[in-house]
Amino acid sequence: MVSRAIPARRLLCPVSEERGLTGSDPGSDQEAATQSVGAIAELYLGNLLYAIERCAMALDEDGKPVDAAFYRGIGRKLADAHGKSRKS
Repeated sequence: MVSRAIPARRLLCPVSEERGLTGSDPGSDQEAATQSVGAIAELYLGNLLYAIERCAMALDEDGKPVDAAFYRGIGRKLADAHGKSRKS
């Protein structure tokens, strides 16, 4: 099986427009070299939590409550970790 690189795309989120990110390529090597995974995850934490919850909702609708709970657990851990880092 041949793996193909997925081309980088412009951000389609309205929040990205508010932050002036529509013209930048979030997948560029230069940007990746200056930001850590944690910094990027913190910047987009709300978006990530929303996406995780949407995934969990879809799994609930598909009759997979155990899988939904797993993803909600990931979201809860991310939110808790963010809350603890903000208190420090």
